[in-house]
Amino acid sequence: MQRLGRGKWRGCWWGLGDRSATMIHVTPTLSLREDELQFQFKLASGPGGQNVNKVATAAELRFDVARSPSLPEPVRARLRALAGSRVNQDGELLITARRFRSQERNRQDALDRLVALLQQAAEAPKPRFKTKPSRAARERRLDEKRRIRVKKQARRPVGSSGEGE
Repeated sequence: MQRLGRGKWRGCWWGLGDRSATMIHVTPTLSLREDELQFQFKLASGPGGQNVNKVATAAELRFDVARSPSLPEPVRARLRALAGSRVNQDGELLITARRFRSQERNRQDALDRLVALLQQAAEAPKPRFKTKPSRAARERRLDEKRRIRVKKQARRPVGSSGEGE
């Protein structure tokens, strides 16, 4: 495929089908198959001299959150919320890595970022326990209400009862 200009896609999708048995362990209870991930490499931008103009080093990782058989439904929902705009309308999570000058390091960086995001999504939020205000807190609140009531009563004109007038 020809180079179409800086930042244009070149090459093809790398569907890692030959390593389908390889598992990525996210947590002790959550693992992904590597063939669920798709990588595409493109020309990176920024400094790097001739290397940045010639070699497709930026890595784009796509992971289909909506149709992944590896994700339990609660993890899928938390991942969608955490990823925000990185999940497109088709339910694919898109992670772009261009920090390093080599393709392999950018590929690993994208994979590490996906694993970190999945680890965060795999943690169930702690349940909130209902608490009641203490007796002292209730008394402080009522004392404050009394003080404000007295202050407002002092602002009334003398002789007015304030009920029907």
